[in-house]
Amino acid sequence: MPFRHYRPETRTLLGAQLVFNLGFYAVVPFLAGAMGTDYGMDAAAIGLVLGARTFSQQGMFLAGGLLADRWGSRRAILTGCLVRILGYATLAAASDFTLFLLGAVLTGAGGALFSPALESQLSQADRPVDDGEPACGKKGKRSVFVWLAITGEIGAVLGPVLGSALLGWGFDAALAAGIAVFTAVTILLWYRLPAAAARGKAPQAEAENPGRTGARPALACLGDRRFVMFCVLAGVNMLAYNQLYFAVPVELGRRGLDGAWLGALFLLASALTLLLQLPAAAVAQRLGPGRTLSAGFVLLAAAFAVAATTSVHAGSSGTSLVPLAVTVAVLILGRMLLTPTILSLIPAFVPTEGPAPGRGAYFGLAATCGGIAVLVGNALLGWLLDLTDRHHWWPGTPWVPLVLLAVLAAAALPAVLRSHRTSRPTDTSATPSLSGRTPGRANG
Repeated sequence: MPFRHYRPETRTLLGAQLVFNLGFYAVVPFLAGAMGTDYGMDAAAIGLVLGARTFSQQGMFLAGGLLADRWGSRRAILTGCLVRILGYATLAAASDFTLFLLGAVLTGAGGALFSPALESQLSQADRPVDDGEPACGKKGKRSVFVWLAITGEIGAVLGPVLGSALLGWGFDAALAAGIAVFTAVTILLWYRLPAAAARGKAPQAEAENPGRTGARPALACLGDRRFVMFCVLAGVNMLAYNQLYFAVPVELGRRGLDGAWLGALFLLASALTLLLQLPAAAVAQRLGPGRTLSAGFVLLAAAFAVAATTSVHAGSSGTSLVPLAVTVAVLILGRMLLTPTILSLIPAFVPTEGPAPGRGAYFGLAATCGGIAVLVGNALLGWLLDLTDRHHWWPGTPWVPLVLLAVLAAAALPAVLRSHRTSRPTDTSATPSLSGRTPGRANG
């Protein structure tokens, strides 16, 4: 669906995602440098602070989703903005490790409250509006999560530019700009989001059927084995994307290439996302979600296969950046197919009783599984990298598990969707179709 055709509330949320990313990327990429250069902290302290920030966000996504279900999306989104403001203010006041750690945790917790609630609320735009057909299922209409990827990427591109421009005045200037950005977002959302945006008829539903409220329905996502399997397999997408931050820089170092080339690879990733996300969405619409997921993960496997077959031993000279550029390009193409499709499929697993029961928890669980995949996967990959260098194994060895995981996800996820579809034959009229198209035209 063209951006201008969405409801004002949906456009406001997409704009909030852009500005939220702008404020985040104007500060966090420069946090490690500020801690080391300005405050003289060692690598262990910096690593612990950055790890705590990531864990407090990824590890708390499920909790953030549960709170969004309990409070309503509007309240959770606004609270997430306020908590991130508090986190940035704590970082601005920090002069020792303890306050930096607290500020980083608060920054992550703000994201954990904001993102599941925003995704849950945005998913309403993919639900039936006038004619009973999901917006993402109508011919020529794209899922709202395609626009979420684009607006988020714009913020991710502009944020470091803003942060770099402000660093001339010191890290505190970047933090002040971040606080100003999040304050503006909070004020905008306070006035633009309807007070009952997420709750709807929930109180009435709870009064009529109190046995379905409380912790058990809120955590119903954990009891849905098919959805848990969907989240575990889909988490490979986040693990793959995280290699831009972990394995790709390691590979640059192995090739003896300057670390500045990493910025060029990130610029390539952002440019491809901004230029090709809409065409990729059109391809995904023609394929249907089952085939889109398979194609996306096959592309991830191909990207890692390129990295494996062109990898070199540490200290090699005369190597080229081209194989890594190809790896990044193919990985981003796969991600462009996968991320909007995965997000648009999550509501189809949510039970149809009530207005939107447990929807925030479902989005939160999916994000948490991705965070766990990154934590476990990177630990194993780091171990393999060390073993490969120590024992002089084939240099592509660390990439092989990533290839296998992507192939596994490509084969298994369509089967999970088919299994879920056949187990809930009466749900297609109330939730977005697992085909991403009109019910009855499934394309596994």
